[in-house]
Amino acid sequence: MKVNYNKLMQEEISSFGGKPKLLLHVCCAPCSSACIERLKEHFNITFLYYNPNIYPETEYVKRKSEFKKLGIDVVDLGYNHEEFSSITKGMEDEPEGGNRCRVCIAMRLKRAFMYAVENNFEVVTTTLSISPHKNAEFINLLGERLEKEYGIKYLHADFKKENGYLRSIQICKELGIYRQDYCGCRWSK
Repeated sequence: MKVNYNKLMQEEISSFGGKPKLLLHVCCAPCSSACIERLKEHFNITFLYYNPNIYPETEYVKRKSEFKKLGIDVVDLGYNHEEFSSITKGMEDEPEGGNRCRVCIAMRLKRAFMYAVENNFEVVTTTLSISPHKNAEFINLLGERLEKEYGIKYLHADFKKENGYLRSIQICKELGIYRQDYCGCRWSK
C-alpha cells in the first residue's frame, strides 16, 4: 500500500506541541517557497543550504542569493563540489532520478541530520520532495532511517501534493525568483 506522505505530515504536525525547532534542508529558493508557506506557522525554522552537488560554483552562489527574495537567511555549510564528485564517481551516466540522485540525496539529508544533532534541533525535513523529478517515497524512507540513526524526528513530506510545485512556480513569478532549468549537478544540466 502506497503511503500518503502529505497526510502523514499533517498528522505529525498536529501531534507536536508548540512550535518545535525545525531544520529544513533547502536546495533552492523556488523549491523552498511553497514549503515555507506550509511550515512557517507550525515551526521555528532554520534553513540549511547544503548542496555540494550544484555545478558550477557560480550557480551555487546564484541559487543561494535568491533566498533573499523570500526574506530568509540560510545557514550555508559552504561549497565543496569535490565531496559530491567523490561519492558519485562512476555514476556520471546514471539517468536523472537514478542511483547518482539517491546517493546525492542521502549525502545531503545525512549532513542535515548531523547538523541538527550538533545544534539541538527537534525535527528535520527537506524541500526535495516538492520536485516532480524526486521520489518522495525514497526521501521519506531515508528520513525514517536517519531518524532512527540520529534520534531526531524526521517530518515526512511530499510537498508536491496540494499543488505545491505549482504554488512554487506562482511564488517565483510574484517575487521574480530565478528558476533554474536543472537540478544542480553537471549531469542533470
